[in-house]
Amino acid sequence: MTVCDVYAAAPLLAATGTHTFSTDEMTGIQALERAAPTLPMRPGRVERREFEYVRHGTQSLIANFNVATGEVVRPSIGPTRTEADFTAHVAQTVAPDPEAGYLFIVDQLNIHQSETLVRFVAEQCGITDDLGVKEKRGIVQSMASRAAFLSDPRHRIQFVYIPKHTSWLNQVEIWFSILVRRLLKRASFTSTEELKARILAFIAYFNRTMAKPFKWTYAGRPLMA
Repeated sequence: MTVCDVYAAAPLLAATGTHTFSTDEMTGIQALERAAPTLPMRPGRVERREFEYVRHGTQSLIANFNVATGEVVRPSIGPTRTEADFTAHVAQTVAPDPEAGYLFIVDQLNIHQSETLVRFVAEQCGITDDLGVKEKRGIVQSMASRAAFLSDPRHRIQFVYIPKHTSWLNQVEIWFSILVRRLLKRASFTSTEELKARILAFIAYFNRTMAKPFKWTYAGRPLMA
């Protein structure tokens, strides 16, 4: 199933109990505190922002954009973006509805095709076969063999991989641009804890007031002759 097919089928899949998520990470989000307060607009003068700032560290956001509803659900925010972090994110995503079907649209980053993720999916799907040994044999041997397992449509939890160099095909990237424009671009944060809290607050606000499915018009045809 191609990415565009998944987007088109998402409403029907939701009606039959399968969740479709566009999932990716936004890394290195900086907690920047402006060194002086922003001066507001007034007659004849534009808003003026302090160009010097204090760095308070970074956070990584892993987000699921629900293709059928337009909501951002069960985000993960922390200091790292590792194989273990991504598998833990998938685990917390499926935990509230553990018997449902799941489609995750992701890019081909190595943590999206990891041994840890394969073993988690196998456990969740009741697969007891020998998965092999990384770099030696079996399903977990190589990234290609792991991706083939994770994208198997027979599994209740399935990953759909977008082609390389086509990040724009992943709808969550559109939502990331909204987050940057509406919150991150002009904000000032005193700590990574405040940054995390305000991202989560924005997600809650977005889901209450703005969430709706994106109107996806690209049908998968080549963009150039």
